[in-house]
Amino acid sequence: MSRPRTFEAPGIAPLLILLAVAVMAVLIVLPLATVFIEASRKGLVGFREAITDPDAISAMKLTLKVAAISVPLNAVFGLAAAWAITRFEFVGKSALLALIDLPFSISPVVSGLVWVLLFGAQGWFGEWLADRNVQIIFTTTGLVLATILVTLPFVARELIPLMQEQGADEEAAAITLGAGGLTTFFRITLPNVKWALLYGVLICNARAMGEFGAVSVVSGKIRGLTSTLPLHIEALYNDYDFVGAFAAASLLASLGVVTLVIKQGLEWRYSGELAADRRR
Repeated sequence: MSRPRTFEAPGIAPLLILLAVAVMAVLIVLPLATVFIEASRKGLVGFREAITDPDAISAMKLTLKVAAISVPLNAVFGLAAAWAITRFEFVGKSALLALIDLPFSISPVVSGLVWVLLFGAQGWFGEWLADRNVQIIFTTTGLVLATILVTLPFVARELIPLMQEQGADEEAAAITLGAGGLTTFFRITLPNVKWALLYGVLICNARAMGEFGAVSVVSGKIRGLTSTLPLHIEALYNDYDFVGAFAAASLLASLGVVTLVIKQGLEWRYSGELAADRRR
């Protein structure tokens, strides 16, 4: 098989590759290496003390808790939204698509401010909630709401293009043969989108655990109570505890590396299955 003809000048491809590698080295590899180098500046003992500090452990637990609540909810929403958009025609379909993409186009700080304006002491429902001794802002509930809003599009946006490409022929055939709605979903729809769903959940989880802007608005940054790992890193850095800040940051950086590895594995598996489906 002959290579496709190209029209660029000789040597342009190596130059572009070199430029891309140089940019990636400066913007990604160098900062990532700096995080781990600074985290180990006081040796293993200093690193262990930083990540076993009570405030650090509390921040890690809270980060995991917020992600454990928000990611499954976004996975359910993403599946439901993708199924509705790709399988049905209804009034407001375009508006729903636009709303799903909205968190991509607004600042995370604005996403957090929305909840303050709704449920804060001076918000629309603040007085009503105060009368019933219900507090949302400066609690885990507020962190979850802010994280859900910021990470809302990730699962849905992975599923919608795939389900549009797959079509509904297999589902229609199953229903014609007497399968019910739930049976069709669990035996046809879900297996067909499982890798894209896992990919979306993975990216959503990484974004949820690393979120800073939205949660900083609704958390109050109360150490040991409402401070997530990104907020804990900021607090340590502002206190000039650089080793502690970079040690905590190395945990998030490690999460990013693991996410990248799993992401590549899912892409490889998903692309292989997609190619096999097209051959069939």
